[in-house]
Amino acid sequence: MISLSDRQIQTATWIGVGIALLVLLYLLGPILGPFAVAAVLAYICDPMVSWLVNRRVPRAAAVLLVIALLGLVLAALLLILIPMVYKEAMTLVSRLPDLVEMLNTNVLPMLKNHFDVDIQLDANSIRQWVTENWSSAQDLLPGLVKKASTGGMAVIGFFANLLLVPMVMFYLLQEWPHITQGLRNVIPRPMVDRTMRILGDIDKVMSEFLRGQLSVMLLLAVFYSIGLWMAGLKFALPVGVITGLLVFVPFVGFTAGLVLALLSAILQAQGWPPIIGVAIVFSLGQLIESFLLTPYIVGDRIGLHPLVVIFALMAFGQLFGFVGVMVALPASAALLVALRELRGAYFSSHVYLGEPDKQEDVA
Repeated sequence: MISLSDRQIQTATWIGVGIALLVLLYLLGPILGPFAVAAVLAYICDPMVSWLVNRRVPRAAAVLLVIALLGLVLAALLLILIPMVYKEAMTLVSRLPDLVEMLNTNVLPMLKNHFDVDIQLDANSIRQWVTENWSSAQDLLPGLVKKASTGGMAVIGFFANLLLVPMVMFYLLQEWPHITQGLRNVIPRPMVDRTMRILGDIDKVMSEFLRGQLSVMLLLAVFYSIGLWMAGLKFALPVGVITGLLVFVPFVGFTAGLVLALLSAILQAQGWPPIIGVAIVFSLGQLIESFLLTPYIVGDRIGLHPLVVIFALMAFGQLFGFVGVMVALPASAALLVALRELRGAYFSSHVYLGEPDKQEDVA
């Protein structure tokens, strides 16, 4: 009969506790959204709070100031973007018949001549459909607001979560030094140095990616907004800001922004100049992002390949929903550091290096 030592029993017990905590987090996933959002925002904003504290601003005041500033920025973005996006959507619906006629006149004949693809869109039917549904389309946003106001508990839950995020963020930022010290205190003493080194590597990867990527998003939003405005696009600001924000997801931001910008340029019905201007702006933006901003601000040493970012967002989103999307990149950074540690341990192990020949040892 195999007997287990006290040390083995303790190890097995703590492994079981760790697995139970992971299962509990998975089961609580649907209600962890505000906490995950608050934790990510607190991690991003902590350097700004520390900067203010180092200049003798009380930590509570510094936290409130940073949260208020972040709230003002987000509110300003929503107040600017929502009306403009709504107006652009209404313009798209009203100009849809003209767009169809332009396709029938200019694009579809080229497809037939070069690829033998015979397609003809019925512009009259689309114009009739738009005329019949125009009033309901204009009432779409007010209707959504009215429907949301009668949602009862769903609306209460939404606003409760909205208020919970800054509240949790405040306590996290206020107690951030104590939280980090508390985590250090619970690490087993023989593992402190190695664990803190690994956590430092994880923090370096996460900070370089998240904070660097936020800088890239801001700079690209400014560039695309100004560039599209100079190209003559009427909805330059919302398209530029949306493109900059979506750059966080590789390839998706550039593609979505380009489609929106081209669609807006076509709907303006001012010929080729706005379309050519959009193509030039997005070509320059892609070059600036790939060869200037990302290498110098985010850094190639991070090791998070764009395909890894896309897979992480999709995989964690599939497993944990919105919370999974929020923690996908931090979790990927932690896994990346763990894989580097395993790789180093493997290359220094006797399995890779090979054990010495026993006959040579005997000789």
